[in-house]
Amino acid sequence: MAVIKKLDIFILKNYLTLFAGTFCISLFVVMMQFLWKYIDDLVGKGLSFEVYAKFFWYATETLVPMALPLAILLASLISFGNIGERLELLAIKAAGISLFRTLCPLIILNTLFAIGSFHFQNKIAPEAQQNLMQLLFSMREKSPEVDIPEGVCYDGIDNINLFVKKKNKDTGMLYDVIIYNMQDGVNKAHIILADSARMETSSDKMHLLLHLFEGEQFENLNDNTLQANNVPYRRETFVEKHFIIDFDSNFTMTDQETVAGSAMTKDMNQLVCDIDSMETRLDSLSVAFRKEMKRNALYVPHKAVLSDYDSLVIAGMSSQLVKELTEAEKQEEKKKAKTAFTVPKSSVNIDSIMNKINSQDKQRVLMSAIQKCGMQEMELEWKADQMESGEKQIRRHWIQYWKKITTALSCLLFFFIGAPLGAIIRKGGLGMPVVIAVVIFLVYYIIDTGSMKVGREGTIPVWLGMWISTIVLMPLGIYFTIKSNNDSSVFNMDTYTNFFRKLWGIRTKRHISRKEVIINDPDYPEMAMMLGELTNSCRNYLKNHRKRSLWGYIKFIFSRRKDEDAEDINMHLEYIVDSLCNSKDKQILLDLNYLPIMETSDFRFYRRKKGDMKAIIQYGDKIKDYINGKYSIQ
Repeated sequence: MAVIKKLDIFILKNYLTLFAGTFCISLFVVMMQFLWKYIDDLVGKGLSFEVYAKFFWYATETLVPMALPLAILLASLISFGNIGERLELLAIKAAGISLFRTLCPLIILNTLFAIGSFHFQNKIAPEAQQNLMQLLFSMREKSPEVDIPEGVCYDGIDNINLFVKKKNKDTGMLYDVIIYNMQDGVNKAHIILADSARMETSSDKMHLLLHLFEGEQFENLNDNTLQANNVPYRRETFVEKHFIIDFDSNFTMTDQETVAGSAMTKDMNQLVCDIDSMETRLDSLSVAFRKEMKRNALYVPHKAVLSDYDSLVIAGMSSQLVKELTEAEKQEEKKKAKTAFTVPKSSVNIDSIMNKINSQDKQRVLMSAIQKCGMQEMELEWKADQMESGEKQIRRHWIQYWKKITTALSCLLFFFIGAPLGAIIRKGGLGMPVVIAVVIFLVYYIIDTGSMKVGREGTIPVWLGMWISTIVLMPLGIYFTIKSNNDSSVFNMDTYTNFFRKLWGIRTKRHISRKEVIINDPDYPEMAMMLGELTNSCRNYLKNHRKRSLWGYIKFIFSRRKDEDAEDINMHLEYIVDSLCNSKDKQILLDLNYLPIMETSDFRFYRRKKGDMKAIIQYGDKIKDYINGKYSIQ
């Protein structure tokens, strides 16, 4: 029992040391990705160190749940890769301790990590997210620091464009200045040219003080004469001129109520409560919309083609005209009562009525109906947008609800992927484990992001969209755990190489070289005789196993019988090769490398078998003739 406790301490110490480093690296990586997203809101605003410190602190709190699964995956891969590379895992298994028992302390630890992640997302992260969103909104609203570049038209000040040809950074003087002042409107733009200028901020940071020297000002005096031939304007020459421009450069924190309604700023209890309230409100809104549509002018009851003449009156006809046309239509229908069909007294044939009115009334009715239909269509689109907006807001709340659960469970998911995978590949360090971890995390992140967007649009249920990434990677974790517990060679490259060799029919080459110590030389006369018998057997095999017909070839490929003749030839071939490997003759050893390695288990492939037989005949005769010629065998 004492050995097991020391082993648990050893595993935990090794894992936690790496976890501390990988967590810092993962947090740094996700922080950099987050900063690139909001870099435009941070740079050039002249914010204080305190504001930047708050921003990084709140961002770190919100990114911890995202960095934790990646850190667990990296730590699991590297720690068990190191243990496997140092053969410590082999020693643990040799002591009779299974891999699952070795993982037990880490399973408990990562379960605690998952629970802590869930609590962090439910209690701490919403408040941090609210503070971060409030800070980001305030930073976006803050005006940027005035930093006018040379040779570029600067538009950082509202309704004013400045062009500066040259500036002196030491004195702050601007030279060859052009100002387009459009505070009174585009058609009343003030154009100012100055040889030099100086700009400074007021003490309360609410205004910019612009001092101009040696210049001219042009102003359009009539804003409604854009197409006139003569446009009056005013020209003013000045030695020194001063402007005061409204420019608030102070940092003001936005009210929390602005961002309090976001789903990311709520815990699970608040999310469930708000979802219930929004669903109730949406149901009431849909009922109200339905009642309003029933009372709408274009609503037609199902009992008649048109209910009396109400719709025609609303469409634009006078009630007296409709009555007259309706009575005339009914009189005509009575005359045609000989047919098998009877027209209900309450129905009105709109086509007949429209044909009897004059063209002016017809055009007036049609224009009025088109206008009312257009208004009705706009109203229906607005109502549909209202309903869709409410449903989308509900889906956003459900996304945050399920995200707290799936992100916490991903800690355990990545551990059961990383730890068995590290035990299988047995490679530590920051090489292959980092590459594998990044690939797995990217696959998870892409699936999770894509399915979340699909669920947010309502194409699939929200819960399914949030669980797809876990459902996809869970079988991978189970597969790796089973394979590592059974010492499977799932990542042994020789296994895959041999598989594809067999699949594509690639022959394995022999690598025979001269041995340093040879006890007994081969019996060359016997070997020559056996080579002759072997080549004759191959010729007979090719003669007796010709597959000229298509049906015979297909039958031969899919036959389940063992090819006993081929197995016998392979057995004699390997015996001859093993015997001649003890030869000191370089030519014999060289020719032996050209003899094929026959795959008897795949001998249903006739083309491969035929090539092997021809190679045996070619090089077997060559070796036999060489032995007979050199060793003078009669």
